[in-house]
Amino acid sequence: MTDGEEDTLADEIVARARIQAREVVAEHELAIDLEAVEWTVSTRARRRAGACRWHDGHEVATIVLARRAYERYDWPAFAGVIRHELVHAWEFQQFGDSGHGNRFRKRAAALEAPRYCESFAEPRYVLRCRAADCDWQANRHRASKPVKAPGQYRCGVCGGDYEVEHAKSGRTWTTASGYGGTKATLGDAW
Repeated sequence: MTDGEEDTLADEIVARARIQAREVVAEHELAIDLEAVEWTVSTRARRRAGACRWHDGHEVATIVLARRAYERYDWPAFAGVIRHELVHAWEFQQFGDSGHGNRFRKRAAALEAPRYCESFAEPRYVLRCRAADCDWQANRHRASKPVKAPGQYRCGVCGGDYEVEHAKSGRTWTTASGYGGTKATLGDAW
């Protein structure tokens, strides 16, 4: 994709986001100042479909939308990302902070916005409970502490042991040494 095509796609994304924002504000009587919301598109984001950053000194919220998410999601899912980020902008404008707590949950439900946006990228690692009667699993994109040393952590549902799978190779480990051994074995394929 050339720079001109990227710019055109970014312009399209921002234009559609602004239209969606105006519709949401009008339909739900959301007390948000859209003049104090800036929009930008990230060409680098690989996991996060959107983000909202608050610039306290200027009282401006910047909503960043991921181009890759726009390309991979259908419009209703991407519109949900926009509504999600608008809830953050509303919280910042009204309260000076934002999170995913009760206040966010209630407003997101009213706007039919997801509380958390699904990742649009395949995970690098998958954590799975080893207990036969538990189907807990979690995706990870980075080698976090639970990925590197799974023996020090427990399943988030039943408290059982879990294993980590390197998604691309299918190799698994349950200990820190297993992580190191798998990483060494895979070498450049890591």
